[in-house]
Amino acid sequence: MKPDSILYTAQATATGGRDGRASTPDGRLDVKLAPPESMGGSGDGANPEQLFACGYAACFLGAIRFVAAREKTHVPADASITAEVGIGPIPQGFGIQAQLRIRLPGIERARAQALVDQAHTVCPYSNATRGNIEVTLIIE
Repeated sequence: MKPDSILYTAQATATGGRDGRASTPDGRLDVKLAPPESMGGSGDGANPEQLFACGYAACFLGAIRFVAAREKTHVPADASITAEVGIGPIPQGFGIQAQLRIRLPGIERARAQALVDQAHTVCPYSNATRGNIEVTLIIE
């Protein structure tokens, strides 16, 4: 689904593929990349799955805070999302899957579930992945 308007555009350049470097023009992100050892690499750098996990975790927590603010629900400062992004072979090449472990301390379980369900419809990462990869949401 295409946004009605663009509020912000991020830009990054990667060189060397999985065994190289990725950076943003403003210099705020400059990451050495290396395949993990389990994929035959040195593991001496970040990998695209880690970067995706960071982005999805941060974005999803932002989405929870967004929907909670609309409903005047307080999300505690120690709320967190741990994203696990797995990669493996599929018939056409490689695919990924994601699991989000959601911690919302002090929020009653049913309320937390409602926030997570709404956040999953608001979060841009969820919208981008919906129907494309398996995403599992776990409230801890």
